[in-house]
Amino acid sequence: MLNVPAKPEIQKRVMFTPRYRQYVLGILVVVYVFNFIDRQILAILLEPIRQDLSLTDTQLGFLSGVAFAIFYAILGIPIARLADRYSRVTIISLSLAAWSVMTAVCGFALNFWQLMLGRIGVAVGEAGSGPASHSLISDYFPAEKRASAMGIYALGVPIGTLIGLLAGGWIVHYFDWRTAFIVVGLPGVILAVIVRMSVKEPPRGNSVAGATQMAPATLMEAMSYLWARPSFGHIVIAVALHAFVSYGYNGWLPAFFSRSYQMSSAEIGSWLAPMIGIFAGLGTFSGGYISDYFATRDRRWYVWVPGITLAVSVPFFVLAFMAEDKYTTLALLIVPLYFNYVYLGPTFAMVQGLAEIRIRAMASAILLFVISLIGLGLGPFLVGVLSDYLKPAYGEESLRIALLLTFLFNIWSAVHYYLAGRTLREDLDSNPDKDRIL
Repeated sequence: MLNVPAKPEIQKRVMFTPRYRQYVLGILVVVYVFNFIDRQILAILLEPIRQDLSLTDTQLGFLSGVAFAIFYAILGIPIARLADRYSRVTIISLSLAAWSVMTAVCGFALNFWQLMLGRIGVAVGEAGSGPASHSLISDYFPAEKRASAMGIYALGVPIGTLIGLLAGGWIVHYFDWRTAFIVVGLPGVILAVIVRMSVKEPPRGNSVAGATQMAPATLMEAMSYLWARPSFGHIVIAVALHAFVSYGYNGWLPAFFSRSYQMSSAEIGSWLAPMIGIFAGLGTFSGGYISDYFATRDRRWYVWVPGITLAVSVPFFVLAFMAEDKYTTLALLIVPLYFNYVYLGPTFAMVQGLAEIRIRAMASAILLFVISLIGLGLGPFLVGVLSDYLKPAYGEESLRIALLLTFLFNIWSAVHYYLAGRTLREDLDSNPDKDRIL
């Protein structure tokens, strides 16, 4: 248990109407959509950028992964500490404005280094959004509805990817990749103003009966508390391994269809955008509800559901990338696209459930730190390195082989979800706030 004040002051709860809670959740979803539009649009623009700036796959992988992930991960924790102390709404709105401006700045890059600096700027901005949003949702929604709320919030991932692919594909088809960055970046500044003006900052622990005003924890206190729970460590490792797969193939999927099937950017965006939006969206949305339903019988379903779905996705991925024509590949991707997004709601909810109230933003930041370094940082980069390494033997098909090898990490991820289930109930019960938040 973390060190807390000897006589904490009882926190006065603020009651929000169901309609307003849904409004807040909805606007946080929109913020997350913008987050992933600006983060993932680079995927659909990789080929035109490669041709225009004469870049290698390794350089493109560095831009997609390492350059972004290092700053996103490192800054996430100190910003989360601010979110546990100060206004989360202000932090979200300032972060949104910053990454939106820097996305537009990427459109003016003339070489690799300038584009890299622009992507670093996007990463710095986006580092402040996730942990603060998770903490807000936990104060607006009680524990029994939290996985469902987190699942709805996580819809920002597939919806943002959908819009990024569709908008980027068609804009670059009619204009160029520079225009695409500018067009998708600037509207976020307007949304930042709306967030700041319309979202209310709730008291910390507002969804908890009898919550007290507590001093924020130090980083070492939070780390010590969380890593003393074995299930938290296994969840973090499981998500990081899956992120390695998902960021790896999401970052290179448009380039794969361009090289292996000679599809145009507009065609790729028109196919992948609705597929990801519909099937990944269904997986994200249903994952929280399915987990909440089964968890009424056994809370271990919060980690069993993600583990099972990730393991089942692997054979479908392998068959899809071994197919010889684009339509077979697209059809076979439907099942794994659904299964690979089920984990979001239950995983985010469990991280919040395992954490004491005053370290919720920090807990999410630690999770996102590991995800970013291993998944976002190494996934796209190592796929690009492997593709360059295999190119002398396989030519343009080297990217196909590189992607095939990454999908096996989902099995490793599923193993850690299983291991998390072995101690999950005990770790949840060891939370001193368990009588009020679990």
